[in-house]
Amino acid sequence: MTKVVFVHGVGKQYLSEDSLARDIVPELRGGARLAGGPVPAAEEVGLAFYGDLFRPAGTRSAGDEPFDAADVEDDVEFDLLMAWWAEAARTDPDVPGPDAAGTRGGVSWAASQSLRLKTVRAALDALTGARFLTGVLDRALIGDLKQMARYLTDDELRARARARVAARITPQTRVLVAHSLGSVVAYETLCNTAHRVDTFVTLGSPLGMRALVHGRLRPAPIEGTGWWPQGLRTWTNIADSTDVVAVVRELRHAFGDRVTDVPVHNGSHMHDATRYLTAVETGRAITAGLVTGESADEAVLARLTGLAE
Repeated sequence: MTKVVFVHGVGKQYLSEDSLARDIVPELRGGARLAGGPVPAAEEVGLAFYGDLFRPAGTRSAGDEPFDAADVEDDVEFDLLMAWWAEAARTDPDVPGPDAAGTRGGVSWAASQSLRLKTVRAALDALTGARFLTGVLDRALIGDLKQMARYLTDDELRARARARVAARITPQTRVLVAHSLGSVVAYETLCNTAHRVDTFVTLGSPLGMRALVHGRLRPAPIEGTGWWPQGLRTWTNIADSTDVVAVVRELRHAFGDRVTDVPVHNGSHMHDATRYLTAVETGRAITAGLVTGESADEAVLARLTGLAE
């Protein structure tokens, strides 16, 4: 019986559902334990895995693709990279912004190819120098933004990824937890299938990026406000204040006042899924969804939702 389903983010193309579960399931259960609520059994936590859809055909079996600045190939990839750069500069005083003198930023995709390449190179240098991205390689950053861009522009892959999520949701599923790009896949799945869950928890979500993500959602927002998935009771959006991948860390403005935005601190790994899952705030959101479906104990619910100590 799958009560909680987790949907992963980018960069998992060389993993499997089983290998990912070895990290995700214990951390999710640990966060629930810290919250003081019911801890779902391991067999009650399922993973919706779609990472293999991004794996290139051929014999390569490990490591990132050898991407470099020249592989940022279209306007969506370019604009995502510029958004990450601008947000890294906003949250890290040591990172020069795109508009700073000498950074070669501030250009658009419409600029000449040589100028775009210089700007991409400057963005990558700035991002990999940010204190929260130390040690991240260019090719990993480019690979991640390519996956986000591809999901938003490739209809076939989009449908296949959503089908993976839909297949994991059962009538017993109470809580859907989704990280990063997975929150986009999960949200669209809830809006486009008959599957219903009580509680939606998004972690480091880019759903609030107006032009690049929010405006490309299916179904499309109405007058700037995204649809509320049918049957959903609560939506808690959790984000680290320095998570440059999320860019916009509050979703109430994009999906309405029913969304609860909660800040967390993930340390040096601001976008890491396991850091999000071990946060007590995430544990509270998950376990509140489980308790609501199984108990009328108002004292427990109040503690889990932060209404009482």
